Amino acid sequence: MTGTATKKNGTPLLGHIAAVIAVCMWGYSFVSSKVLLDNGLGPVQIYVYRFILAYVLVLFISHKRLWASSFREEMMLALCGLTAGSIYFIAENTALEYTLATNVSLLTSMSPLITAILVGLVYRTQKLGIGTWLGAGIAVVGVGCVVFNSSTSLEVKPLGDMLSLSAAVCWAFYSLILRQLNANYDVWFISRKTFFYGIVTALPFLLFETGASDVIEVLSRPQVYGNLLFLGVGASVTGYVLWAVSVKTIGALPANNYMYFQSIVTLVISAFLLGERVTVIGYIGIALILGGLWAGDNINKLFARRKQHS
Repeated sequence: MTGTATKKNGTPLLGHIAAVIAVCMWGYSFVSSKVLLDNGLGPVQIYVYRFILAYVLVLFISHKRLWASSFREEMMLALCGLTAGSIYFIAENTALEYTLATNVSLLTSMSPLITAILVGLVYRTQKLGIGTWLGAGIAVVGVGCVVFNSSTSLEVKPLGDMLSLSAAVCWAFYSLILRQLNANYDVWFISRKTFFYGIVTALPFLLFETGASDVIEVLSRPQVYGNLLFLGVGASVTGYVLWAVSVKTIGALPANNYMYFQSIVTLVISAFLLGERVTVIGYIGIALILGGLWAGDNINKLFARRKQHS
């Protein structure tokens, strides 16, 4: 969940700790959602229940201001609800029905790299360096390996992986919108509006979903309400707050680097709790994606330093 503020304030160690905890929560959230799917809840049901809980909690904290300053900015907040809410999470949760939790976590963690490319294309003053393109190329090869990892034979079933990439693209567009909103609104207001519009735009999908019929019985199971509480209170509300603290204290770029390790958390937890098997080609894909993401951040810095010294 990326922010765009760059002002550093507070103890750097606190910012790093906050980022680690937030990323661990988000890494576990994929496994948590997979457990809810296995208990009969549909992808849209999981999203709606999770975000209603998160919205109510945030509403207690941020309730004085109702609307944005202009209709244009209110529509931008509605787009946040679509790109970082309903479309993102419905695509992500649906992907968990077709591919490994590790795959979903890994492919959605490419959003910072996709964001960097979009920023370079939209904001022409910010040119993309060779490191960004090289990193993207390496990561794309890694994506291909990850897609093959989710198949038990040579037949590739990429629906889940493509949905995961679609979610990553949605989050990248959300990051572009957030660049403009962060200048005028605090994180609580943006989060509340994102949760609200995310719920509203998900309701039509809920009408067509064939999820659990006996919802009360399913929600009464400890593993179901326990994971929903974690997703709503932990991964959504607490995760957003910790991420805001991290971005404020250590800056957006250092905080974003922690996103790349989200998939490693999911890999370890899903192996223990879900028994998901990762093949050799899957591990190669993980290495290539993380290597590509690292290259995108660091090769450009290396060229910049050499240019300064030349």
